[in-house]
Amino acid sequence: MSTENLTENLAEIALAQAKKSGADAADVVVIESTDISTSCRLSVFENLERSESYGLGLRVWVGQRQAITSSSDSSVESIRAMAERAVAMAKIATEDPYSQLAPATIWSKNNLELDVLDDNEPSVNWLQEQALMAEDAARSIEGITNSEGADASYGKSRMTLATSAGFLGSRAASLASLSVSVLAGSGDNMQRDYDYATTRHLSDLPAAIEIGKKAAENTLKRLNPRKVPTCQVPVIFDPRVSKNLLNSLAGAISGASIARKTSFLKDALGTQIFAEHINIIDDPLIPRGLASRNFDSEGVGAQKRFFIKDGILQSWILDTRTAAQLGLQSTGHAARGLASPPSPSTSNFYMQAGKLTPQELISQIKSGFYVTECFGMGVNLITGDYSQGAAGFWIENGEIAYPVAEITIASRLQDMFSRLTPANDLVFRYSTNAPTLQVDGMTIAGS
Repeated sequence: MSTENLTENLAEIALAQAKKSGADAADVVVIESTDISTSCRLSVFENLERSESYGLGLRVWVGQRQAITSSSDSSVESIRAMAERAVAMAKIATEDPYSQLAPATIWSKNNLELDVLDDNEPSVNWLQEQALMAEDAARSIEGITNSEGADASYGKSRMTLATSAGFLGSRAASLASLSVSVLAGSGDNMQRDYDYATTRHLSDLPAAIEIGKKAAENTLKRLNPRKVPTCQVPVIFDPRVSKNLLNSLAGAISGASIARKTSFLKDALGTQIFAEHINIIDDPLIPRGLASRNFDSEGVGAQKRFFIKDGILQSWILDTRTAAQLGLQSTGHAARGLASPPSPSTSNFYMQAGKLTPQELISQIKSGFYVTECFGMGVNLITGDYSQGAAGFWIENGEIAYPVAEITIASRLQDMFSRLTPANDLVFRYSTNAPTLQVDGMTIAGS
């Protein structure tokens, strides 16, 4: 029996044991993974790890009461004990009228080849060579004085989902990554920056030398930063940080936030919250996408969906439970772990590119700020208040003038969304992606 068939057989056994123990309904998730990672610093290898894991998560219902158990033991005896324990827990749990299995009418019916699995596991030597080359390339650039190290990794996993209503599906994927972080300067004038890449296939990783050189370039640009006075100016968000605005949007339109009424957008469905030319999409069917999938963690079929179309909010991000709370239907965005219930989560979430180049956006700004790094926990999704520590570069007369550090950028997400202009440089490097973005009228709190 193949490994996949064996896993599906174990899932079916878990469902049968749950029903036998008294569950009215159940679902089971089996996750198997293999991960290899290595790191080096100053040309010395520091870590080498390989892990292989297996886990089974069982969720049961007794009436409207739900419970979850998980285990890394795949024996029939362990699965039987899990089922009995889960049913006993469910019997004393609080009733939840919204928790339920996804109906068969919205199960996945496509079998698209998304090409998200690279089954050619690299050798440890190859991963070590990549990390070493990336760091050596960065350190070879004049002005780089130290290194925080380089990391290379590869992992693959398979998730199998089975439900007592009859859904059975499995999906496998891989991830490869390479990163390096270095320092320049010394003493009080020391600066750090990085570069990294994550792809589904090893062959899609950029050359290690290029990643190293980019990390060095990013770091050297930050030397000798200045402070700027408090002012209100346009802010340009580099793609490394512009994606965070989309993450804030995703949190604000998550079904969980809407059902709890803890979002500043709770009454915004069907209204204009961005300019008319803005479109924001979630597409789980992008070949080799970092979050691509044919079905979500409840078996609901994946499909491309506009959440913002011509600036108008079209939908909440929903799993089955939050959809039931809101009297709607799941959008196929459930994500879950072994020991937790599903919750809404995006897949390949992105903003469509605009028409102007980043340089054309910058050239129109007399005085402004180009942000390359944000830090802190200053985004309040209940009120929309936005305040983040930031570093980057000052813009003067349409040109990048000098590096800037130790400032805060602030506004309200409502205002930022409505004043936002995207550049034309959208690249799919992450699971959430946005092009360079200009946001007018932000407050800079400086010296």
